[in-house]
This record gives sequence, structure tokens and C-alpha cells, in this order.
Amino acid sequence: MKKILIIDALNMFFRCYARDPSINLQGNPSGGCVGFLKSLQKSIRLTKPDDVVIVWDGGGGSRKRRLINKNYKSGRKVVHLPKDMNYNFSHEEEASNKAWQQVRLFEYLDNLPICQFMYEDVEADDIIAAITQSKALSDWNKVILSNDKDFMQLCDDKTILCRPAKKPWEVLNTNRIVEDLSVHPINMALARAIVGDKSDNLPGVPNVGFGRVNKFFPFLKEAEEYSVRDLIKVTEEMTTENKSKFLVSILEHEDVIEENYRIMQLYQPSLSYQRRNAVENCLIEREKHFNMTNFRLLLAEDGFMSLRWDTMEQCMRRIINFE
Repeated sequence: MKKILIIDALNMFFRCYARDPSINLQGNPSGGCVGFLKSLQKSIRLTKPDDVVIVWDGGGGSRKRRLINKNYKSGRKVVHLPKDMNYNFSHEEEASNKAWQQVRLFEYLDNLPICQFMYEDVEADDIIAAITQSKALSDWNKVILSNDKDFMQLCDDKTILCRPAKKPWEVLNTNRIVEDLSVHPINMALARAIVGDKSDNLPGVPNVGFGRVNKFFPFLKEAEEYSVRDLIKVTEEMTTENKSKFLVSILEHEDVIEENYRIMQLYQPSLSYQRRNAVENCLIEREKHFNMTNFRLLLAEDGFMSLRWDTMEQCMRRIINFE
């Protein structure tokens, strides 16, 4: 069966930016850029895909989610250069270098026969969800590469999530998620809406973790989709016999759960019809250009010609020759 690798690009870029101490010939930090390319090659070597898609967060993040909750993702920590780099950059200089590295990375990637997506005011999560639901890929295996746990809800019999921050990589499929968390991917957004997500500044029901969710709502591990309304109805029925503080708290925080679910769920991506069509058309009809000569010229300009790119080149040639 054909396989496509779907990369959460900003997640990978920031991971490399914060850890890779590479410096280019001009003496500028370049770890985010060259580290991304090295991670891309490693990902290709481990997953052996027939195609690769790279998805970026658009400028401004998700406008729709911010309209639901203005505090969504506010207060996130800024990702900085590796601590062992002896640079006395001001905040402005570091921000400028970070932006330059991303632009330089785009120059590299534009020479490869891969799809790249980025839409203003749209998060990568929604584009990745749309890709996994694409009719063009209905018979493909999909590998999502990201540390973001939101993508657990997209796992199914043809979609897995690889989390590269874990050593070795954590590979999550439906069975593994059900075994570890006692929640089926189709109900993962609902369970996480109850628990909340500190990384996105989304508080859940106070003092509630997956353990208590599993104890009181074991049906969430079933391969049957439940809504917030279903959850509240079950909770109301349970409170007729059990006045547990947990159950009472669920009812008191129905609005929080509903709002979190609207923000977290990826089953219906926040992507316009026109953009979904654009994604579909790119996956089906794009022209696959591969210019390894220009790719090597960029490496020479930056001083990274000593790195070997055999695996990436083999994969790119497989993509352009694939029928």
C-alpha cells in the first residue's frame, strides 16, 4: 500500500531551532533550517514514504479558534536558540534570525517535489486533518509526524502518529491509544475537552485527568462517536444515583467542555471549501519539480556540502517517478 508522510512543519522547525547549534559560512545560526533538512531525511529513512507533504501554520494562527476563545494559545513560551550558543542577540536580532532561517528553509524545500501548504489564519492542524480525509489518499497509509497530541484523534486503520521527541520515536495507532489512554481516537477530542490543554491555554474541568475520565466514562474507549450532549446526558443520568463531586463538576462546566471541544476537534477541520479543494487538487495534480543542483548550490552557499543527502535524493526521485 502507498504511504504518505505528513509533517507538522513548525513543530519540527522549532524543535531543530532550539537544539541544533549549526552555523552557516556567514557565521549565523542555521540550526532550524539545516536541522529541519536533517530531520526530514531521517524521517524519510525511517518511514520510507512514496510522497511527502509539509504543512505550516499560517500567519496569525487560527482566526476561528481565537474568535471562540481570545486566550487560545496566549502566553506560549518563545522558542530560543540553543543555550550553548555564545550569541548575545537581542530579542529583535533573534527574531530576525528565526525568520531568516524559515525563509531560507523555504528556498531549500522549493527545490523538492513535495507539497507545501500554508494558509493565512489557518493552523497546520486543520490542513493535516483535511489531508488525512482526502479522497485522493483514501487507499494510502498516512504517517503524521508531530509531537502534538491533538493528532491522536486522526488515527485510524490507515493513519498513525509518530512523535519524534520521544527516544525512540513514539508510534501511536488506534490500538496503542486505546490501550494507553482507554479512549478511542474518535472520542479523543471529547476526552481532551474535559481534561483541557495547558499548552494551548485551555483549562478543562478542574482537577480532572484521564484517569477519572476513564473511570466514569469507560464507553469513550468504544469505536462509537459520542458528542458533548451525549456526555452530559449520561452524566445527568449517573447523578441520580451518584452525587460524586466529579460528576457534579462535569455538569457545572458543560460550557467549558463544549467550548474546548469546538476548538480541539479536527474531525471537521476549520478549512474553507475552496481551500479544501486546493489541498485535494495539489495532492492529485501538482507538477513534481526536483532540482538537486539548486539544492546543492544552497548547501554550498551555507557551508553544508559535507552533509550527505543520499536518502533524501532517493526518496525525491521515487516521488517524481511514482505512478
